[in-house]
Amino acid sequence: MEDWVWWMIAAGVLAVGEIATLGFFLGPIAVAALLAAVVAVVGAGLAAQWIVFIVASFASLGILRPIARRHMRTPARLRTGTAALVGSRAVVLERVDVDGGRVKIGGEVWTARGYDEDEVLEPGVRAQVMKIDGATALVSE
Repeated sequence: MEDWVWWMIAAGVLAVGEIATLGFFLGPIAVAALLAAVVAVVGAGLAAQWIVFIVASFASLGILRPIARRHMRTPARLRTGTAALVGSRAVVLERVDVDGGRVKIGGEVWTARGYDEDEVLEPGVRAQVMKIDGATALVSE
């Protein structure tokens, strides 16, 4: 078998290992194996292939891995619109049950229903917004 085939097999095994571990360590090395395969296809010798593999491994681990780790630590995008209300606190203004009611969420009055069918919330109770269904907040104590 030709050298480039071995490099491609190695790149595939490393890529599968990356998917299984999710540590972003094997992925950059798989990229280096792909580069070594390209060098093999061009016709360079085995020594040149290994040099490219080693240099590319260190370079990709030194450059790509820190970028990927920073990206994994960034907070999720901020929720906007009605999605931003999920998880917020509400004050019951009119009795809330499965048939309806009214709550105040962040200074706005919303129609509301109980998140659980059996739950009844009396005026003055603080509730949590579990879901927004159209223009109706589903709340629970």
